[in-house]
Amino acid sequence: MPKIKVPKSAPSLDMTPMVDLAFLLVTFFMLTAAFRMAEPVIVDPPSSVSEKLLPENTILITVDNIGRPFFGLSNTEARINCLKRMGERHKINFTPQQIKKFSGMASFGVDIKDLPRYIDASDPERLKFQPQKGIPNDSLNNPQLHDWILFSAQEANGIYLREKEAAKTNGREFRGERVRYAIKADGKAKYVSIKSIIKTFTDMDIYRFNLITSLEGGETKK
Repeated sequence: MPKIKVPKSAPSLDMTPMVDLAFLLVTFFMLTAAFRMAEPVIVDPPSSVSEKLLPENTILITVDNIGRPFFGLSNTEARINCLKRMGERHKINFTPQQIKKFSGMASFGVDIKDLPRYIDASDPERLKFQPQKGIPNDSLNNPQLHDWILFSAQEANGIYLREKEAAKTNGREFRGERVRYAIKADGKAKYVSIKSIIKTFTDMDIYRFNLITSLEGGETKK
């Protein structure tokens, strides 16, 4: 008997489930993402050949071209706790809405008494905010930068120790590290402005910190 030939057909793949999954993932990330607020100041740091990356858990002091210091902290939880402690020290009450909004701010450069108004402002308003003279850094009369660094370091290191102990208790690998310090200064900033920041660090017995530069050739490196 002759063999019965089975008709051949090209294999097909239904992509509908894949498309549905892709849209579900996009929707999920859109609803859960926290958008980073605009930087209050843009600086052009000097160049170097170093390619060392800045650690994640970092206190960053940014100095613009006219010498104003701006404060930033990468750890969100520590940033919130630090704000609460600064409010207690300087007798300023921050609302829950202001605290939540502050948690998403990259950095700022205003006096603590102007901070509630600065937080309430929109992104375009912050760029034109007055007075934005930088964090006060008078070690005798108004050491606000010192206080921000002190409280944020205590909070960030406290979180590090708690997470380390929790990982040890649960038998998990822990890769966190203590808070690190960094200065990102504009290449046109005067040396005396940078020296003032370094003195604030050394007065607190902080002698190790990173200097952020731009990589030779145009890329920015930390």
